[in-house]
Amino acid sequence: MKIAVLLVTLLFSFTAQSAIKTANIAGYSIEYEVIGNGKEVILLEAGGGGGLADWDEIPALLSKSATVIRYSRVGNGNSSKPEILFVVEDYVKHLKALLDHIGVERIIYVAHSYGGSVARVFAATYPERVEGLLLVDASSEHDVDIVRAIDLEQGNKEIEAIKLADIKGGKSYHIVDFWAKFPLPDYPEIKDIPVTAIASVKRYEEPEHLFHSDKGREMWGELWTKWAEAFPQGKAVLTTKSHHLIPQEEPDLVIKEANELIERVRVNKEI
Repeated sequence: MKIAVLLVTLLFSFTAQSAIKTANIAGYSIEYEVIGNGKEVILLEAGGGGGLADWDEIPALLSKSATVIRYSRVGNGNSSKPEILFVVEDYVKHLKALLDHIGVERIIYVAHSYGGSVARVFAATYPERVEGLLLVDASSEHDVDIVRAIDLEQGNKEIEAIKLADIKGGKSYHIVDFWAKFPLPDYPEIKDIPVTAIASVKRYEEPEHLFHSDKGREMWGELWTKWAEAFPQGKAVLTTKSHHLIPQEEPDLVIKEANELIERVRVNKEI
C-alpha cells in the first residue's frame, strides 16, 4: 500500500504544485490547495508546526472519492509568519474565513496532533459545517493527567522540563496555547456526527518519558477510546504500527479510515 501511495504521489506532484494558492485571511497570507471534485469535502489539518506538506502522501488518493483541501495555518508552511502567538480560537476563525473564501459549506474534518484541538473547537463552534470528524493521534488536554497518574512527582518534573524546553525553543506559534491545557469540546458539545479517533499505542523500546512508557501507551489508548465511544456514531482505532507521526508512518491507515468516514457520512445523508 505504501508503494502505491508513493507512486500516486510522485505522479500527482508534477501537477499539484501549480494548484497551491494563497488567500488573504484577516490580513495574513494562507496557502492552500484543493484537488478532486467529489461531492464530499475533506479538510486536512496538520499538527503543531506543520503545514500542508505534512499530508503529501495522502491527498492524491483521497481525491479519488472526495474533494480534498489542505492548508497551512498562519505561522506554518508558506503562510504568513507574523511576530505574534495564536490560540486555537484564532485558527478556527481563520479556517472559517478560508472555507468561505473557497466557497465550501460543509467538510469532513481530518486532523493530526495539535490540529485535533483546532478541529474540536471548530466542530463545536460551527456544527452546521462539519459532517464527520477523524482525529489522528490528536493532542489532548489530558496528556498531562496520564503522566501524573503514573508517577506524580516524576511526572510533574517531566512536564515542567518539556514545557520550558518548548517555550524557550519558541518554534511554534501555538505553544503557549498548547500548554494552557484548557478543556476542549467533547460530546455533546460536538454534535452527533460520525467520529473516528486513531491513537498510537505502539511501544517504545527505550521510552524517554513516562508518557511513552508501556503504561502511558495503554492509558493513551484508553483515553481516546473513551472519548470516541462517547459519541453515538463514534469509534476508536488503536495502532501498534506507528508512533505519533501516523500520516507519514502509516498513511494507508489514515486513507482507510477517511474513506470509511466518507461512507458513513453518505449513509447519514440517505437516512
